[in-house]
Amino acid sequence: MGLLGGIIGSAVGAAGNIFGGIGKNKALNRQAAMVEDAKRENQNWFDRRYNEDFTQRADAQAILAQTAELLKQRNRDAAGREAVMGGSTEAVAAEKQANANAMAKAASAIASAGAAHKDNLEKQYLTTKAALDGNLRDIKASKQSFWDILGGATGGAASGFGAGSEIENYIDEV
Repeated sequence: MGLLGGIIGSAVGAAGNIFGGIGKNKALNRQAAMVEDAKRENQNWFDRRYNEDFTQRADAQAILAQTAELLKQRNRDAAGREAVMGGSTEAVAAEKQANANAMAKAASAIASAGAAHKDNLEKQYLTTKAALDGNLRDIKASKQSFWDILGGATGGAASGFGAGSEIENYIDEV
């Protein structure tokens, strides 16, 4: 009876390990699915934000509109001074050229800010991606470690019944 009791005890223990392992595996699969969802959301966020035209943002458009209006006023003032004071057309042309250069500098500054913005987005995306990839690696390592331990425990007990490979195959399928 001692040998039979030992075999039955091993079989019951192995069955408990199998069913506990199935539950743990399902929980780890749910965790992995949540991390994969977070990775997709991170990728979608990055694609949306990285590919937007920085010059079309409301703040950039407001700066360009204010700069253009200011420069138009300066051009009108220069033309008015030239008409009233009898200045040269060259002076008005030089003022207009200086104003055009100022507008180009404003647009260039916005483009430069856009490039820095993209660099920051990329850094944030890569940091988040690395953290999520690390989470997935941890989940997969936890699953593998658990199944290695469980496989060794159940394989030894089940091999006494000649069913070790069937149980291990079932565990791997779940």
